[in-house]
Amino acid sequence: MEAQLSLAHVARKIEPFGDVAPREAGVLILLFPRDGALYFPLIQRASHNVNDRHRGQIGLPGGRRETSDADSVATALREAEEEIGVDRTLVEVLGQLSPLPVPISNFLVYPTVGYIDAVPAWVRQESEVARVIEAPLARLNEDGAVRRGNVAGPEGLTLKQVPYFDLAGEVVWGATSMILSEFRQVLAG
Repeated sequence: MEAQLSLAHVARKIEPFGDVAPREAGVLILLFPRDGALYFPLIQRASHNVNDRHRGQIGLPGGRRETSDADSVATALREAEEEIGVDRTLVEVLGQLSPLPVPISNFLVYPTVGYIDAVPAWVRQESEVARVIEAPLARLNEDGAVRRGNVAGPEGLTLKQVPYFDLAGEVVWGATSMILSEFRQVLAG
């Protein structure tokens, strides 16, 4: 949790949900080889759904747990298959990271780490994914990967001095950056 909080904005609530039970979600950090290095996909969420508080943001493939999902790993794999076309049967699950509360959307997100031995042929679910971005894993530990700046938040708000990862030229902030911060710490051992 400490690694996650290192990339949290100062205005983020520490007490996640109060009396409201959160909905469960799963996301996937999918490692794959490209040109002798490991990469992972990020997605830009589609912007057309005005009820989506995270529309247009950069995140990991994933979504809400369904009753048919055996667990959060099954959720992450199903969602990655639906959103970016990765065959879940080809993904080797390497482990899970700490669950992360996302109060603004009332989710408890369970991150799963997986590996696939070839570059996937991305097939976007256009209703949810505007584009797929391939980020080099090594970038998480490079100087200048973590920055601070103003970002466009929900409902037209501008959040000041938000910590974020600069990955593949994209501003990756919020819950996604917090999850990647913990993943970076796990990789560092």
